[in-house]
Amino acid sequence: MLPDIPLLRIDGKSENLQDYAGKVLLVVNVASRCGFTPQYRDLQALYLEMAAQGLEILALPCNQFGAQEPGSASEIQNFCSTQYGVTFPLFEKVEVNGRDAHPLYTFLKKAAPGVLGTEAIKWNFTKFLIDRSGAVIKRYASTDGVHKVASDIKALI
Repeated sequence: MLPDIPLLRIDGKSENLQDYAGKVLLVVNVASRCGFTPQYRDLQALYLEMAAQGLEILALPCNQFGAQEPGSASEIQNFCSTQYGVTFPLFEKVEVNGRDAHPLYTFLKKAAPGVLGTEAIKWNFTKFLIDRSGAVIKRYASTDGVHKVASDIKALI
């Protein structure tokens, strides 16, 4: 079961992680000025292919890595829309590490630690896959392209 974690969409709309109960979730910390930013294109293609089957991609912008997401909410939203045609949910800019880490990332990092048990997120476009029952299945590195994640998603859908 998904925990009760408040979320705020990039347009200011309040949601809760529990609103996505029963869906397969891919949670990604994103940035507009990163070498991995082109993954937006593949994420959008994956979303178009699998949203009808129950996939939701939750993208949370983060400026903690090389200040690669300096924009305001409207700038981020405009960039994602015009450059990559993003239609999956975008949320407010968050921190993923440290004392001010968003509760979603505190939950995800504890449920799926990284290499050698470290919980810290290493860079932008780290991905977490959650199954329909709310279990965190796997954590993927920034370098893991969407093609690597897609087969695991298909197995859950």
